[in-house]
Amino acid sequence: MSLLVLLILVEKFTPLLKMHSTGKINILAFIRLLSTSSALLRRNHSSATIVTTCSTICLNEPEDASHQTVLSSRRVVKARRTLSPLEVLRNWGCNEDEISKLFTSRPALQRANVSQLEFKLSLLTPLGITSSDLVKIVTCRPKFFSSRIHLVLDERINYFIEVLGSKEVLRRAIIRNPSLMLYDLDDKIKPAIEFYKGLGFSQQDLVAMLMSRPTVIPRTSFNKGKLEYIQRTGVTRDSKMFKYVAAIIGVTRMETIQEKVANLEKFGLSEEEIWCLCGKCPILLTLSVEKVQRNMTFVVATMKLAAHSVLKHPFLLLGNLETQIRPRVDLVKRVFEMGLKPLVEDVSIATALRMSEKRFLKVYVMCHQEDVAGELMEFYEKAKNVKRLAVESKKYVRKGFPF
Repeated sequence: MSLLVLLILVEKFTPLLKMHSTGKINILAFIRLLSTSSALLRRNHSSATIVTTCSTICLNEPEDASHQTVLSSRRVVKARRTLSPLEVLRNWGCNEDEISKLFTSRPALQRANVSQLEFKLSLLTPLGITSSDLVKIVTCRPKFFSSRIHLVLDERINYFIEVLGSKEVLRRAIIRNPSLMLYDLDDKIKPAIEFYKGLGFSQQDLVAMLMSRPTVIPRTSFNKGKLEYIQRTGVTRDSKMFKYVAAIIGVTRMETIQEKVANLEKFGLSEEEIWCLCGKCPILLTLSVEKVQRNMTFVVATMKLAAHSVLKHPFLLLGNLETQIRPRVDLVKRVFEMGLKPLVEDVSIATALRMSEKRFLKVYVMCHQEDVAGELMEFYEKAKNVKRLAVESKKYVRKGFPF
């Protein structure tokens, strides 16, 4: 092959090898031709060597064995290419229904990086997170797998286990608030926990606080005004209600607290009475101003009760006006208008509102004759289905996190 290449080059460059005047061979041009042809031959030889080196089939190997080797390598490549997030989740233990819920909550999971998804799932396995827990986590935090949950993970887990007491409690806390895996350990988590410990919170108090108020860690902020509010509730640190009072006030903005207190003052309650009520029922601070206004208006205008009655019966503010308070009040009035008596006499309206649904129907409906009971039940169902006026066209103004 090398001789053939040389002959082709000589034939091609013959005009250059001859002198235009004498026709003699140019020695310098001939030497250049030889060096060029030798370089080409070296290149051909090196390329042949490369091809031979890259070959993975032995010459002495049988043809069928080499064919099987090629097929097996193709199968491996094909298997790697077809691996998808769906198969990763299925191999991790998720069933089809759970995978569907995960993709519905976070459609980007269908295009997730497989290696990163496998890595993050492997971090959740030692915590005891199950497939059903994973659905709750992604439903609560759709971008959970897009976050860097691996950062200082071991230190974070060890700290939470020390604070909460066990890995099982940590698993439940993560399900309630998956962002516990994302908050900054030194700037957010440790300062908040240490502050509540300084208030006298025990380990059980911290567990109850994290379960009842999942966002207590990132939203906790205390100042002199908030500490004064806690004192004005009259709840001591030995009381079981202290952890709830402190946690709710700790995560609520000062402006929000002042707005809600002023709203109750409009109905004639003093500031001291309001703080005493918040000490008995701290969840009142989480109710919206609109809900408190509507319930108080119904209590005073329709039920003809004094505004101070909510101090003794906080349920009048907590209950749902459309589905519970108003229908029950209307039914009780209907019973007395028909000249009927309930199963238990001398029952106050506040007691009737706090009864379970089964108990309430037994006392006011089922104790009468069948035809009367049917009429009362139909009236009660219609009262429960009455919707608020213009509720569909109401415009909601988002002011951020309410507490």
